[in-house]
Amino acid sequence: MAISPGIAGQAVGLFAVTNVDDIMILALFFAQGAGRRHTTRTIMIGQYLGFAGILAVAVAAAFGATFLPEQAIRYLGLLPLALGIRAAIQAWRHRGADDDAAGEASGGPRILEVAAVTFANGGDNIGVYVPVFATAGLGGMTVYVVVFLVLVAVWAAAGRFFATRPLIARALSRWGHVLLPVVLIGIGLLILVRGG
Repeated sequence: MAISPGIAGQAVGLFAVTNVDDIMILALFFAQGAGRRHTTRTIMIGQYLGFAGILAVAVAAAFGATFLPEQAIRYLGLLPLALGIRAAIQAWRHRGADDDAAGEASGGPRILEVAAVTFANGGDNIGVYVPVFATAGLGGMTVYVVVFLVLVAVWAAAGRFFATRPLIARALSRWGHVLLPVVLIGIGLLILVRGG
């Protein structure tokens, strides 16, 4: 089966549309880890682990081995909800501390936290990817997967770019400890309410 020349462009478009909200989450993670060693590596590994999980489920489902029933997708919202509540408790405990002390208390993002948020936030993408992958054939699916994996790095770079712009960096530095829990809790509730 021949691969359509426009399939890479379609893959870019599909990735952008289904992951636009991820840039804000990545920027918050980069802001949380600002000034710490290995922040970029931690976020990249976590982002790739989470997105690889999404792709693995979508590819398996496209081949007919549905590992994740549609009804179960809503429960992925429990991951960012729990992480958001945990981040909110940490922010509350350190509310009187200065920004540097509060930042030290958070310890920056962890690989499995980033992976869990990425997977949970992208869980609804599985429902979009499966029919696209199933109709694209093996060659087309391979193009989608390769393009998506390249774009994960582009997305992480965009998140880092936004987190390091002076105006945005100041806002995230001042309010990131509040925004991160709010965003994670919001995403978790949205996934739970929206369902599969």
